[in-house]
Amino acid sequence: MQNVGGGCAAECWGGFIGCLVRRKQVDSSVAKSDDFQLAKRLSVFDLIAIGVGATIGAGVYILVGTVAKYQTGPAITMSFLIAGIAAGLSALCYAELACRCPSAGSAYHYSYLCVGEGVAWLIGWSLILEYSLGGAAVARGISPNMALFFGGQDSLPAFLARPIIYGIVVDPSAAVLVFIITGLLCTGIKESSLAQGIITTINVIALIFIIVAGGYVGFKTQWVGYEIPGGYFPYGANGILAGSATVFFSYVGFDAVTSTAEEVVNPQRDLPIGIGVSLFTCCVLYMLVSAVVVGLVPCSALDPDTPIASAFASYGMNWAVYIITIGAVTALCAALIGGILPQVSVGTLLAFTAVAVSILILRYIPPEITLVQSLSAEHVDNDVTDIYGENDKDLVGHCHTQKDERNEERRRKMAAWSITIVCAGVLVFASAASAKTIPFVPRFILCGLGGVALLSGLTVLTCIDQDDARFTFGETGGFLCPFVPFLPVACILVNTYLLINLGLDTWIRVSVWLVTGLLVYVFYGRKHSLLVDAVYMPIARQHEHEIHDVIS
Repeated sequence: MQNVGGGCAAECWGGFIGCLVRRKQVDSSVAKSDDFQLAKRLSVFDLIAIGVGATIGAGVYILVGTVAKYQTGPAITMSFLIAGIAAGLSALCYAELACRCPSAGSAYHYSYLCVGEGVAWLIGWSLILEYSLGGAAVARGISPNMALFFGGQDSLPAFLARPIIYGIVVDPSAAVLVFIITGLLCTGIKESSLAQGIITTINVIALIFIIVAGGYVGFKTQWVGYEIPGGYFPYGANGILAGSATVFFSYVGFDAVTSTAEEVVNPQRDLPIGIGVSLFTCCVLYMLVSAVVVGLVPCSALDPDTPIASAFASYGMNWAVYIITIGAVTALCAALIGGILPQVSVGTLLAFTAVAVSILILRYIPPEITLVQSLSAEHVDNDVTDIYGENDKDLVGHCHTQKDERNEERRRKMAAWSITIVCAGVLVFASAASAKTIPFVPRFILCGLGGVALLSGLTVLTCIDQDDARFTFGETGGFLCPFVPFLPVACILVNTYLLINLGLDTWIRVSVWLVTGLLVYVFYGRKHSLLVDAVYMPIARQHEHEIHDVIS
C-alpha cells in the first residue's frame, strides 16, 4: 500500500510540475484566425503617444520634490539617467519578444510562451494588482490638482469634494474619471489612441514650458538652487543610487506599448521604434525638468507634494501654476489610460525580470515541442493516429543523427543549469548586498558566493552556442536584443536588486496577494486551462510533416 501511495503521490506531483511548465504555441492558429484577431490600426506615432503618455504620469510632478529633498539633492538628474539606462535594458528585451510574438498580453504572454504556465499565471496575477492600485492612485491624484483651479481643497465644488464616510475618504471624481477612461477605451483602440495622443501632446507642451520658462528664470537668477553647502552630491553615491531605485518607477509604462502588439500594422518595425523613442523621450524630459526645478529652489525648500508649481510660485509666477496644473492633470489622465489599457511596482519588476529570463530561454533552450491541438481526452489517440500514423503515437523522434542529438542534449542541459545558476547567484548577491543589518563577514561571504555563481553561469552561457531555433521562433526579421547573455543578465540583476529593496511591509502585503493567486491556480486555474488536453509533438517532426504536405 505504501508503494502504491508513493507512486500516486509521485504521479500527482509530476502532473502538477507538468502543469507549471506547459507552454503555449507561439503561432497558434486560433490567434491567427479572423474571429479572434484584433484590428491592426496602430502606427508608430500611436505607439509613441501611448508609451510617453503611459510613462509620464504623476512621477515627474511629485517624485522630483521628494527624491531631491530627501535622497539625492541636485544630483537627481543623475538618478533619472541611471534609472533610464536600467529601464532601457528591459526595453531591449521587450522589443525582441514583442517582434517575435506580436500578440496582446505583454509579459504574461511572453512568460507563457518561454517559461511556462505557472510563472505566467503569477505574472498576470501580480499585474492585476499592479494595474488596479496604480489606476486608483493615479485617478485619486486628479482632485488635489483640480483644486488649484478653484483656489484650494476647501473651495472645490460639492461634486468634486472628498467626503469622509465612516472614516474613509471617498473620491467620486476619481471614480467618474475611471468610468470615463474605461468607456473611451471601449470605443476602440484607434479612438483611444487618438485621445491619448492629444492628452500626451498637451502634457509634453506643459513640460517643455517648464523647461523653457524655468531655464529662463534660472539663468536670470544664476541658478540659486545649486548653491547649497553640500554641493551637487550632498548625499554621495549612495544617495544617487537610492534615488535611482525610487525614480525607476517613473519609467514604468513603456511596456504598455507591447500590450498593443496585436493591433499594430507593422509590429516588426514599429514596436522597437515605439518602445525606444518613448523611453528616450521620457528620460530626456525627466532629466531636463529635474535639472531646472532643483536649480530654481534649494532642495531643502522644495514642496514634496507640488515641487514644480511651488518652485514657480516662489518667483511670483502664479500664472504659470495653472499651466503646470493642466500638465499634471493631463499627465495623470494619460497615465490612467496607459494603466487601464494594459501600472504598485512589484508586478512590473517581476514582469521585467520574467521577460529577461524569457530572452535567455529563447536564445539557449527554446521549446522543443509544439502544440498541435487541444482535444478532449477520448479523441486524442484517434486523431494523433490519423495525422501521424500508428507508429508515431508517442510523438518522439529527431531528424538529427544520434551523435548530434547527444551533443545538442548536452548543450541544452548546460544552458539550462547555467541560467538557473545565474538566477540563483543574482538572488543571493542582491539579497546579501541589500542586507545591511547582518554582520560584515557573513554578508561579504554571501556576496562572494553569489558573485561567483553569477559569473560562472554567465561565463558558460558566453562560451556555448545559442540555439539555432532563435532564427525561426515566432515572427522573424524583427529586432534582436543585443549583447546576449550580458544584457538580459544585467537586467535580471537590476530588477532583482530593486525588488529586494522595496521593503518588508510591501512584500508582506504583496505576498498575501501572490499566495491567494497560487491557491486559485492550484485549485481552479490549472484544471480549467486551455492546455489541459493539449497534444504536443517535437518541432522537428512538425517540420517534416509540413514538408510532406507540401510535396504531396
